[in-house]
Amino acid sequence: MGKTTENTQYFLGVDGGGTGCRARIENEAGSVLGQGLSGPATTRLGIEEAWASVSRAFSAAIAEAGLDDAGIARIHAGIGLAGMSRKGSLEALNALDHPFASIAFVSDGIGACLGAHSGRDGAIVIAGTGSVGLGFVDGRDLRLGGYGFPISDEGSGADIGLMALRLALQAHDERIERGALLAEVMQRFGGDPAEVVHWMDRATATDYATFAPMVLRHADQGDAAARRIVQTAAGQIDMLVRALFDKGAPRVTLLGGLSGPLEPWLSPDVRRRLKPADGDAVSGAIILARRAAGPSVG
Repeated sequence: MGKTTENTQYFLGVDGGGTGCRARIENEAGSVLGQGLSGPATTRLGIEEAWASVSRAFSAAIAEAGLDDAGIARIHAGIGLAGMSRKGSLEALNALDHPFASIAFVSDGIGACLGAHSGRDGAIVIAGTGSVGLGFVDGRDLRLGGYGFPISDEGSGADIGLMALRLALQAHDERIERGALLAEVMQRFGGDPAEVVHWMDRATATDYATFAPMVLRHADQGDAAARRIVQTAAGQIDMLVRALFDKGAPRVTLLGGLSGPLEPWLSPDVRRRLKPADGDAVSGAIILARRAAGPSVG
């Protein structure tokens, strides 16, 4: 990197999720100086392990940017982390030692919302392994759903998987007709309901969500049960989007691993009103960093 003045400021954004962690450093003009990747970074792994993953990602970004210790001390950091709603997480994170000029923490969802709307008022619906609606309107925080599977997270990959397994067992009992989807689900367990029960005892939301691609594939091929499941899931996402608009969100973006596959199944009025994301969750974390640095910086 070229020479920098002593008052040059840098902005670090980190998006730490359940599957991986991404970091990016920008200068005051918004040019990307360095990027880094690491493994899962969620408080569910414990604060120390989550911070270790975050540190690996931002260390790689700092190395790529070529910043020395003096440069690192002029970094303002914004960190979005999964699992921030867990009690004590924010306090524990704020107590960590760090080398930066400032640091601010938010949930990964809030980071994604900031990035999606360039820091302006708006909302997102995340449809992935889980589901949630989040947003900001006139200084108010909005949050709908996302209380965890199986009591919440309607329309998510885990919810789709649960519906598929439930119907597969009904078909096995000959309570309902068994089509191609429900036959394939039971084949995963050797056609034995006892194997399903054994699997269920230890299955996580992520395990249930592994059935979602199968359901979507069969739905696209016209399987009746698969279509019903996907239509039900899409209806739940419709409900979240409409509720966010009803609560005053001026714009809503659909995000998450299922956002693409589910969008064609959404109601036409909801699809018309959805807005593409301006930026990603790392962009949102950088917005957070710039805000935390104060109005005179960046």
